[in-house]
Amino acid sequence: MSKKALGPSMVRLLVQAGKAAPTPPVGPALGARGVKSMDFCKEFNARTAHLTPGIPVPTVISVQPDRTFTFVTKTPPTSYFLKKAAGIEQGTGKPGHGVAGTVSLKHVYELAKIKATDDHLKHLPLQSIASTIIGSARTLGIEVVP
Repeated sequence: MSKKALGPSMVRLLVQAGKAAPTPPVGPALGARGVKSMDFCKEFNARTAHLTPGIPVPTVISVQPDRTFTFVTKTPPTSYFLKKAAGIEQGTGKPGHGVAGTVSLKHVYELAKIKATDDHLKHLPLQSIASTIIGSARTLGIEVVP
């Protein structure tokens, strides 16, 4: 016999701002846990209405045993911001060998200020967040210039 989970189950999704629909990946992920995906979509779209439509928004959904849910939205991924700042569609195929684009150090610190609003990064100094962004840029093949 299988045991029921007593605590809330967590679902992590990357959903485009203002474009949540009960289609994959949202529908199957929530439907498997007995949550009405249309309720989530309406609330998510309302909460992300201030963002530019289409921006990927990481979302953590907590589903309670009585099938109610709460969710937390985070800032878009660093790679999304870096690709937008460099004006490229995708990173290089060989990181460290080719350069796909360039961003300035000023762009990096602006991104660090945006990312510093996330709960899991609030305790870090801006310089540490900026250094992780520089590392992400390096893996995408984006060169950071002063």
